[in-house]
Amino acid sequence: MKALDIEAVQAFVLVADLRSFTRAAEALDGTQSAVSLRIKRLEDGLGRRLLERTPRRVRLSAEGDAFLPFARNLLAAHSGALDAFAAPRRRLVVGLSHHIVGAELPLLLRRVKQAEPGVVMEVRISTSRELLEAFDRGTLDAVLVLRHDSRRLDGEVLFEEPFGWMAAPDFVHRSGEPLPLATQAEPCSVRQMAVTALAQGGVPWSEVFVGGGILTVGAAVSAGLAV
Repeated sequence: MKALDIEAVQAFVLVADLRSFTRAAEALDGTQSAVSLRIKRLEDGLGRRLLERTPRRVRLSAEGDAFLPFARNLLAAHSGALDAFAAPRRRLVVGLSHHIVGAELPLLLRRVKQAEPGVVMEVRISTSRELLEAFDRGTLDAVLVLRHDSRRLDGEVLFEEPFGWMAAPDFVHRSGEPLPLATQAEPCSVRQMAVTALAQGGVPWSEVFVGGGILTVGAAVSAGLAV
């Protein structure tokens, strides 16, 4: 068996993570055909089918799923070897809106570390408005925030997610009573969206819990205190 092409392995891991040849090509600053060629060369060298391609989606084969963790380890080792005599470590300062910090954050941090083991990553959690102001001041390298209005349209849309009303399964709202609401403190933009929607719908409401972040608001909702 020939030695593995590290660029082909990198292309495979990106396609496996992004589930898209197009997005992998964008991440590599290349073309979709070049990514396909690299992965075909890798599959030919291994004698294994790593990806199953359909017109609508890309997914790992059983052999690709088994190969993926070893591919990640290979990339991490390769990056570590290149950094053996590298310059002082770089720092990446990223701002995250507390509305989008979820259970997948540890996995994302692990992948960043595997891709760039020499980078010191600093994460700051705040409101979208405060993070955008810090980004404009130059104190943050990148921000992931909510774009709930049209005031700032110069960023890249990473994903779209609908807003909705959440309550615990055993939550009971008595007809005629104000809707108990769990929100974040002003000037939270999502809070303003919710309050505006209730006003437009003619729904009376009462603020019964004010959280210091999305996790605390979620805890109040899970406890059945409010919507």
